[in-house]
Amino acid sequence: MTDRPVLVPPAGVRGENLQVCYDAALHNLLDVNTIPDGGTAYLRAGGGYSDPWTRDAAINAWHAASLLTPEVAKHTLLKVCAGGLIAQDNQWWDQIIWVIGARQQWLVTGDAAFGAEAFRIGAASFEILRREHFDASTGLYRGPSLMQDGIAGFPEPPYQPGNPSSFVLDHPGAADLRCLSTNAVYAGALGALEQLAAVAGADPAPYAAQRAELVAAVNEQLWSGDTYGYFLGPEGLDPHQETAGLALAVEFGIAGPERAARVVAGIHHEPYGVVNVWPHFPRFDAEHPGRHNAICWPMVMGLWGYAAAKVGEADEFGRTVDDLVRLFRSSGDELFELYNATTGAVDGGWQVGRQWESLPDQAWSATALLRLVHEGLFGLEFTADGITFHPTVPTTYAGEWSLRSLRYRAATLDITLHGDGTEVRSVQLDGKDVTHVPATLTGHHHVVVS
Repeated sequence: MTDRPVLVPPAGVRGENLQVCYDAALHNLLDVNTIPDGGTAYLRAGGGYSDPWTRDAAINAWHAASLLTPEVAKHTLLKVCAGGLIAQDNQWWDQIIWVIGARQQWLVTGDAAFGAEAFRIGAASFEILRREHFDASTGLYRGPSLMQDGIAGFPEPPYQPGNPSSFVLDHPGAADLRCLSTNAVYAGALGALEQLAAVAGADPAPYAAQRAELVAAVNEQLWSGDTYGYFLGPEGLDPHQETAGLALAVEFGIAGPERAARVVAGIHHEPYGVVNVWPHFPRFDAEHPGRHNAICWPMVMGLWGYAAAKVGEADEFGRTVDDLVRLFRSSGDELFELYNATTGAVDGGWQVGRQWESLPDQAWSATALLRLVHEGLFGLEFTADGITFHPTVPTTYAGEWSLRSLRYRAATLDITLHGDGTEVRSVQLDGKDVTHVPATLTGHHHVVVS
């Protein structure tokens, strides 16, 4: 039996290219970025980043690691905690994303002891963040946006010309922004705390209520009439498109069906895919793209592709998969940190007057693609009771797909997917119609989704 799943595509160049990239992503995650650590192992963020940190540990667990390497994912999540709290460092604004990764770890593994511990850590950390960073006047949380720790991800202001620091908080006013992605992360984390509270025997109601209030505030404060703005600042609502924020607003149900459809329809594409923030800020351009501005980060592209699948936009989902495959194949099946959106070249972008390096072997580039295969194409949705299936198969990917030797809890699954589109006619487990694959399953089984 193989130690990792095997993707078998239908005949054709498109499927074969996705298979090559899938295998490269598995190698990146399970071989290159799995680091021995005193009898166990952890996931590093990637080449150039020897240690995990909160955001990357959470995203990698959430997107694929908890499924593919659960013990390593668990150790990595706990490695970025100390003293019963999520690591208290200077990147506090997206710290609560840890809870989303921890919830996925519990859902995939069924580890109730970890789920209860995750609730205690998450709830204690959330209490500090709410006390220190919640803005009662708008109902939103303050801080820069998800993964935008570099000032290249923001216009002027808060960017301060002449300030040599690349770190976003070194620019006046950045800490007081109320950003779409950050508030979407808080909404997702509150939903996760609600679920984990039940595991820990705590009251989930306060988290459900706060989530509902935050969703209402995002829709009131950050909706522009056509889509969501990037952030609320001293000059009002910034109109730039922030792809991660838009994706998470869709995924976490902040955007209702009508708004979600408008968000997906209105997203901007550059020749090689969706970008972090569109359009270019005045200090950047296509020849000198900002490191966190109009440039392709595969992790963000993965968030967008999953959001498209979540609302049944098969063509948009397929377009994002195609864009990621083109980028990875063009860089020799190496999974880099970021790419030029106009040329597709490996490009670290510009920030504070210089061009930066795009580092190789990035784990969250790998987990972005892996999630699009597992949870997008095959439509795996993990619940406390097992796996349900909501596949998204673009017409360009139609045919028979197989995902073999996928380990799930105490079972190993061979999954076959037929057809195209988003409608599921039947799910069969070992030849019998079922509504889901139960979490209690053991041994080797065959699942057919049609």
